Amino acid sequence: MSKFDGYFLRQLLVLCGFFAFVLVGVFWISKAVSLFDKLISSGQTAMVALEFTALSLPSLIRTVMPMAAFAATVYVTNRLNRESELTVMLATGTSPMRLARPVVLFGLVCAVMLGTITLYLRPASLQRLEARQAEVAGDMTAQLLNDGQFMHPVKGVTVYIGNIGRDGTLSDVYLSDRRRPEQVVTYTSSKAFLARSGEQVALVMVEGTALRMDTKTKLLSTTVFSDFTYDISALARRDEVRARDIRGIPTLELNRARLGGSGADTYSHGDIVEELHERLSWLAISVAVAMVGFSTLMLGTFSRFGLWPQLLGAFALLVAIEGLRGVASATVTENPDLWWLQHMPALSGIAVSVLFLRIAGRPIRPRRRAPELA
Repeated sequence: MSKFDGYFLRQLLVLCGFFAFVLVGVFWISKAVSLFDKLISSGQTAMVALEFTALSLPSLIRTVMPMAAFAATVYVTNRLNRESELTVMLATGTSPMRLARPVVLFGLVCAVMLGTITLYLRPASLQRLEARQAEVAGDMTAQLLNDGQFMHPVKGVTVYIGNIGRDGTLSDVYLSDRRRPEQVVTYTSSKAFLARSGEQVALVMVEGTALRMDTKTKLLSTTVFSDFTYDISALARRDEVRARDIRGIPTLELNRARLGGSGADTYSHGDIVEELHERLSWLAISVAVAMVGFSTLMLGTFSRFGLWPQLLGAFALLVAIEGLRGVASATVTENPDLWWLQHMPALSGIAVSVLFLRIAGRPIRPRRRAPELA
């Protein structure tokens, strides 16, 4: 590797890290704010919300990494061209194809990072996130700790809490149990507490009233109590037969399912093949976006207006590659035998980049003038 290659590669890696940090920070903050508000309002602690946002980072990094690689390539190439460093290298006889070597190495480095995230870290984080979401969904205490709104833990049960004190005291509690159509019971109390013993959860109401309505005899009975305990363990939402998210299945297990192993009965063969090759296609995407950004800018010649036409062309190619990936995913899901289509957008981007570099390296021959007539 020459000194220029090392210099070019270092600039690409530094700028890619900077752009990735900025993009991840922007998207993570926008997502974390809504997630913090949702979880904390549901009665969860800040540590649970922080854990959820941390588990979403691998998916977020995988999404922004190609954009960061493309932005770094375009920025560094444009700066080297503006400062005439690429012009000097071309004047010494170095071809654009030779100048693309550090860009290819940069794309391979990004491919290794994306492969680690896509094939291992992201499925593991989604699997853990799915398990934690199931735990939070089954936490009855978190479901009930919402003040100022009517909640329906299960069909036929309505709960309302007017206010929740800092010490956990529930004020102005309303509970309506209509699970038995022949007998409707409504409980109201000025104060209440949640008590937990193992998996048993009880709502202890203090200074309240129980209204019991017999729908057959049309009789209404009223009972005033000083304290009353209502078992709410059966109201907890627990989804025992919840299907695993295919994105959280480990890659090796997904490959075994493609061959007919466990998991093949949960998802169709097309879904499994599409997910597996979608993960593998990210390896070539990082190389493709870097080469597209560099090769498109190499088509430009000196202009006082800069390389804005080439920049717009590179961005258009990036959008086209992403659009083709969406079409390929839908096609592979319908017809798994066409799995190779999943890799065609990235390979097409690399092929177009090689074509652009060959065009940029072709010398411009001046036109011959026609011989003047005597």
